[in-house]
Amino acid sequence: MKKIRAHSSGIDIGSRKVFVAVEGLEVKSFDTFTEDLELLADYLLDNHIASVAMEATGVYWVILYDILESRGLDVWLVDGRSTKQVPGRKTDVKDCQWIQQLHSYGLLSRCFVADELVQELRGYQRMREDHIRSASMHINHMQKALTLMNIRLKEVLSQIHGASGLKIIRSILKGERDPKVLVEMCHLSILKNKRELVLKSLNGHYNEAGLFALKQAVECYDFYQDLILECDRKIEAVLIKMSSGKPNITNKSSRKPIRHHKPNIKNMDHHLLKIFDGKDATKLPGITDYNWMQLLAEIGTDMQKWKTEKHFTSWLGLAPKQNHSGKKRKNYKAKGSPKAGIIFRQAATSLINSKNIALGAFGRKIRAKRGPSVAIKATARKLAVLYWKLFVNGLEYVEKGIQTYHEKIKLNKQRNVIRMAKELGMLISYNTVS
Repeated sequence: MKKIRAHSSGIDIGSRKVFVAVEGLEVKSFDTFTEDLELLADYLLDNHIASVAMEATGVYWVILYDILESRGLDVWLVDGRSTKQVPGRKTDVKDCQWIQQLHSYGLLSRCFVADELVQELRGYQRMREDHIRSASMHINHMQKALTLMNIRLKEVLSQIHGASGLKIIRSILKGERDPKVLVEMCHLSILKNKRELVLKSLNGHYNEAGLFALKQAVECYDFYQDLILECDRKIEAVLIKMSSGKPNITNKSSRKPIRHHKPNIKNMDHHLLKIFDGKDATKLPGITDYNWMQLLAEIGTDMQKWKTEKHFTSWLGLAPKQNHSGKKRKNYKAKGSPKAGIIFRQAATSLINSKNIALGAFGRKIRAKRGPSVAIKATARKLAVLYWKLFVNGLEYVEKGIQTYHEKIKLNKQRNVIRMAKELGMLISYNTVS
């Protein structure tokens, strides 16, 4: 094999030590303190290194990547699975030498690394999701505390952390015990449909331990709601930075409703449209302003980093895998996928349950043949292809409905029958029924 990178280096990153391999020199180690990482960059420049490869190890790579890139080096962040060792080559010293050797022959693929503002947005968005998960844990604690006092509110209300549920819980903590008073705090729609059920569920057996547990759970839930609001402010500030200097976009179309965990961000749709120069991802089925903002945090704005839609769906972990050896199909178990792929899967799950969208009919057809997991993945892949084409080719999506989709399937079946009849030397006559 021919070397294509003469001045290259390989780096193995750990929590305490960083090992650097330069061809023709002994492996050198550096501590992970900032001043030592700066010395590492000097060492590479002194040896005329132009390109560096290192594994994406946890979050240890982030600072070193920024330092090396700021010094003008071409830094390749690579997946650790693509640098698997041959037997007998597993030490930190040999790891960095192996990475350098693979990199010099051009055998490593580069990982996607977003720009600075996108990484900042991603940090706030992922932190927001962590707070949502933590808050949901304390919702379970509220439900448990109510059940211990035989207040069956969760069996009657769809969400005890909704407006009506929280009003009742806060009133209980203030000392109110009368079910007739508590039930009046519910929304009119609840009172109209299930007033008597709510009234019966509020006739509980109060005790001190249950009330204390309920109080603690509510305080923790409120604490995380405040943290979520702080994240929303930070996200809004980043969106304003990303959209500043771009022409205003007049948006006359109504926006899709965001049912769960809606960010408290003013004019979020306006900022997103400015960032993407007027191209609206919410025209695609299953995409709202919220998961569009999530995709922005994970993918960024430059979709041309993926050459084709096949490259994009493969990176998302949504493309079919090929693992064949002769006539045998090997089992393949995916080891995680990018967060963006999970967002497309979540959108696909809601689409399969839809009754008026063609992609939903496609997903249900696959689900009947191959099961739900394959159907979700296939629908998510279709949606990701539409997303890529929207921002790369500028193609507009038009929802034609389930009826058009079924007509297309019927036409394909007719073509298949005609083809099979032709192969068998048969003729097909059409009888029209009036």
